[in-house]
Amino acid sequence: MQIITRRIHVSTRGNADIIDLTPQIAETLAESGLKEGQLTVFAPGATAAISTVEFEPGLLKDIPEAMERLAPSDAAYHHDMTWHDGNGHSHVRATVVGPSMTVPFVEGSMTLGTWQQIILLDFDNRSRNRAIVVQLMGE
Repeated sequence: MQIITRRIHVSTRGNADIIDLTPQIAETLAESGLKEGQLTVFAPGATAAISTVEFEPGLLKDIPEAMERLAPSDAAYHHDMTWHDGNGHSHVRATVVGPSMTVPFVEGSMTLGTWQQIILLDFDNRSRNRAIVVQLMGE
């Protein structure tokens, strides 16, 4: 079994910015030459998350609106009282969604559903440069 680790670099706008990582991950898998196994996508940091979604305009509006209802940006957070950086809501949102996911691949292709893409959600209250870790394990 081989283990290959790569990074995908993206710039975000923050504030629930959603970026489709699927093409870059598929390219990373193709370049690896691996045919069977699993890959893990991980967002280092505490204000971003990884998930899947149907990457379409309606959901690109629905998800930030749902996150605003779940962890309002204008609510009081103990984190903000400690650090005074105004991104307590960002940490809560990222914790709820989670920093990583694992996807099996078969015959060199990810086993995603027809309308399923892998996304980065950047919940921070400012733009960021992110280095997303993609680790492949397989043969």
